[in-house]
Parts: sequence; C-alpha cells; structure tokens
Amino acid sequence: MAQADSPGPIETRLFINNEFQPGADGKVFNLINPYTQEIVPQVHEAGEQDVNKAVAAAKAAFPTWRDLSPAERGVHLRKMAELIRESQPELARLESISTGKPVSSYFDAKIAEGYFSYFAEAGWNVQGSSSLNTPGNLNLTVKQHYGVVACIIPWNIPIGFFALKLAPALAAGNTVVLKSSEKAPLTSAFAAKLAVKAGFPPGVINVISGFGSPAGSTLASHMDVRCLSFTGSTRTGQKIQAAAAMSNMKTVHLELGGKSPAIVFEDADLESAAQQTQFSIQLMSGQSCMANSRIYVQESVAEKFRTLFKENFSAAANLGNPLDPSISHGPQVDKIQYDRVKTFLAVGEKDGKLTMGGDGRDGLFIKPTVFENDSQIMKEEIFGPVVVINTFSTEAEAIEKASNIEFGLYVSVFTRNLDRAVRFSKLLEAGTFGINCTSPSIANDMPFGGFKMSGLGREGFMHGLYSYLETKTILIKMGA
Repeated sequence: MAQADSPGPIETRLFINNEFQPGADGKVFNLINPYTQEIVPQVHEAGEQDVNKAVAAAKAAFPTWRDLSPAERGVHLRKMAELIRESQPELARLESISTGKPVSSYFDAKIAEGYFSYFAEAGWNVQGSSSLNTPGNLNLTVKQHYGVVACIIPWNIPIGFFALKLAPALAAGNTVVLKSSEKAPLTSAFAAKLAVKAGFPPGVINVISGFGSPAGSTLASHMDVRCLSFTGSTRTGQKIQAAAAMSNMKTVHLELGGKSPAIVFEDADLESAAQQTQFSIQLMSGQSCMANSRIYVQESVAEKFRTLFKENFSAAANLGNPLDPSISHGPQVDKIQYDRVKTFLAVGEKDGKLTMGGDGRDGLFIKPTVFENDSQIMKEEIFGPVVVINTFSTEAEAIEKASNIEFGLYVSVFTRNLDRAVRFSKLLEAGTFGINCTSPSIANDMPFGGFKMSGLGREGFMHGLYSYLETKTILIKMGA
C-alpha cells in the first residue's frame, strides 16, 4: 500500500479469495496523477498465475453462492450500496488523483449505489416459463447461472462499471473475477475493501489490477470462465471475442466505441440543443464512448447554433486542479491519451477548420475544441473534448452523413416535428436514440448497448440480469 496525501493508506494489491496480496511475480507499475504528473502509488500487477488463482477462488466459491436464495445474496448487495454511498468523498478523491476527473462532477458513486441497491432485490425476477403445448408433456424453461464470470472495466467511470457488471452477475448467482483498468485501479481496489465489510464470502468477488496482457488475455481464454463482460475499445473487444472463440466459446458481452452524432433541425430549440450537446462532449473532458462528438446542423440555422454552442462550450469549462470543487474540466487521463488527442487535432487542422480551442499547452489539458466543415476525424473516436460541426440541407443528407460510420451507440435528433423524429429513429442504426436529448441521458430500466461495431449485448437493470444467465429447457413426460 502507498500514501498520496490521503486520509489513509491507498490499497493497491490484488484481492483474491477475500485477501489482499501482491502479485505472484512481484511486479508493480506506476500510476501517474495526470494533473501533477507525480506517481500516486505503485500498483501491483496481476500475471497469469494470479489470474488462475482468482478464477480458482471464484470457481470454488460458486456452489455455495449459487445455492443461496436471492434474499440471502441481496443482504450483501444492499450493504455494498450503503458502503459506497458513505464512501463517495473518498471515491471521488481517488478517481481525481488517478484519472483527473473533477470532484465537482463526480457521479460514479451514485451510479454504483443505484445498481447494487436495485440488484439487491432483483434476484427474485429470475424466472423461467412453462408450456403444456406438447401433448403428454409439461415443459419448462429455467434460468441458470454461468458460474465464473469475468468482468473487464474501463477507466472513465470505474466504480460505475464495477457495479454495472458485478451487481447483476452476483444477483444472478455467479461469482466474479474483475480486472480494473491499469489507468484507474484505485476505486476498484477500494471497493474490494468494501466487499469485505459487506460480508461477501471468500471467492465470490475477486479484483485484480494489471494490463490487457497477460491479465486480460488470460481471462479471455480461460477455460473456467463461462461468461465475460467487457467495456472498452473496439480493437480490444475484437481480441477478446477471438480469444473466447478459440478457447471454450464463452459468452461475451461487449460495450465498445462510439462516434455519436447529434442532428439539429431548423425547428429545434437551439438554445437547449446547444447546451445539451456541449455538455455531452465536455463532460469528463470528452472521455466518454457516447459523447456526441459530431454534430450536423441544418444550414439555415448553422451560424446561430455554432454561436450558441461555442458560448456554452467555453463558459462550461473551467480548467485546473480536479480536486478543486470549482473546477469543471480536468486533464486527459494520461500522456498516452493526451498525445492521441493531439494527433487527431493535427489531422483536423489539416483537412478541416479549427475555430475554437486546441491543445491547452499546460500539462495534459485539451481545451474545449470545435472543428467545422468535413474532416477525417468525423469517423474516428477521439475520446477528448473535441467536436466537429458540419451542416446538411435535407433529411436524406442528414441520414446519409450520420450513418456513414461503423459505430452505432447513441444518436440524437433535435426537432419539434415528432413525425420526423420517429422516422429517423427507424432509419438510424444505434442502440440508443434520443429525441431532443442526448448523452449522457439514459434510462436505467432501458437496455444500453450498441449496433454494428459498438458492441454485442445489452446492459441495464433487467436486461443486465439476464445477460448473466443461461436458459435451460426441461422436458417432463407425464404418465397416463
């Protein structure tokens, strides 16, 4: 464990079978505060041996956890929700020093609390069906647990994804091995401490830190992992799917990249559209898969919309120390991401028109940035506070421009014409379609996921639960 101007020690070890422990080979890696550029702590790195140990612990714990009633499992989930709520200030601080997320806009803990609270009760909804349609038979379906589930989470909303994946998997009766991102391991390790306080039996929750290789790749190809849920880049998702197919054909759920468009018609409430779209791309310094990073505006109102958008975009971003409650815009998560965004800025300046922002030239900050006209970066996921604003004249042109990409996570249309909005909802390929609203707006009781290369499967409340269950058919031949 290490210190970092904190109220207490920062846990950085692996959590396996309810015990914190160093990696088997003793490897550690530096976690750099993106604002100060100082080492926060050194974090223990899981290798193949550690992954195997964590999976073995989860496998051994599965029969006992599986056989508990939903109410018995729910006791621990409910306590976890309470502990997360009480720990919100410390979770916000840990995320700020590891990823640069401003404490002023920290919402992860609220998401996590909500998921653990919901799934503390939702286990009772695991239901099958029955049929008398086959003469002489009573036929049933039942929903059954996979066994060991692996979860690999991203760095942008770590404790939120910790809960989004663990809570339904645990409520469904599975045991879990979770790998945190090497960019954001601190809140997952902290949550592991909360899991002990919540009374989860040994082996039910295992949390490891490390890199895609060997930790993530070992989970993806492990023969005792029956289901894997991953949120991250499309490229990594493809590698995971291939590894799963080449090993034991484990079920894979993927929530991947996005390049979400917002389409603004001349009859829209332009002030609302400008405010919502700027918030979507500025939140978390643009480091969100569903941020509306490309905007298409009808030509007749393009100049007015651009003016409103830039005014909102500029006013909303107060760059500085993310631990300061007055700061709303932090740095990019690390130098790798900062350099990646700068590469896209160079491309955008070459084939587009930069009209606002750019490199902050102060640490790892990228200013709220606007490009106008068409550019190659219209098709690339940048993961920074960078938006391209283009125009259209007709509905057909708007549909063509918005659809000309392999991502399909979130689409927004701003218009007062409901008939038009419904037409667009049918024609545009995306897992979520917003009418007069945009990301990060979602509904917890609605499924979330992507079309095309934005992913496979859906997450959310009820939809998340059934993602972690198999369906079995039971045929009962009845006597005369």
